[in-house]
Amino acid sequence: MSLERFKISREDAYLLTIDIQERLVPAVDQSTFCSSRAERMLLAAKIFDLPGCVTEQYPKGLGPSVPEIAAAAEACGHPIFSKMSFNACIDEVMNHLEKSGRKSVIVTGVETHVCVYQTTRALLEKGYKVFVPEDAVSSRTAENRLNALNQFRDMGACVTNTETILFDLLGVAGTPEFKAISQLVK
Repeated sequence: MSLERFKISREDAYLLTIDIQERLVPAVDQSTFCSSRAERMLLAAKIFDLPGCVTEQYPKGLGPSVPEIAAAAEACGHPIFSKMSFNACIDEVMNHLEKSGRKSVIVTGVETHVCVYQTTRALLEKGYKVFVPEDAVSSRTAENRLNALNQFRDMGACVTNTETILFDLLGVAGTPEFKAISQLVK
């Protein structure tokens, strides 16, 4: 069995944050925990200098990204793209991803069984390795989230958690990045 799909590196990683928006988040199960973990991934992206972007589903109706996500995205230079499709692989996102040259995509956001699901499936179909930190995605119900996570595994995505990704990206202790990430996960 090849373990290649479980390997991620700083040189190949891209962070895609999906639809963590003001009017959508309150309806989501474990929303505060999920949002804080997605924010943690964005803050880590700044430490690791990872490219990425944020999407907003129909912001006119669902509002903008929650302030913490918007601020973290701005801090690490991740643009925010509006979309109407559930699949976040819109032209702007794909152009940004392709321009980065990265082939491993970390996907966070809501809802796990709708936008995150359709995006993960599309990225896998396009040949990307997809990493879904289960603590940084959620749905309105725990059942829908769990079902989607199981489908991700069946499709070949790596379902993991934020700390596993962060320490995999680190690789070694004793670096300035290690100190910053250690503070971030406390």
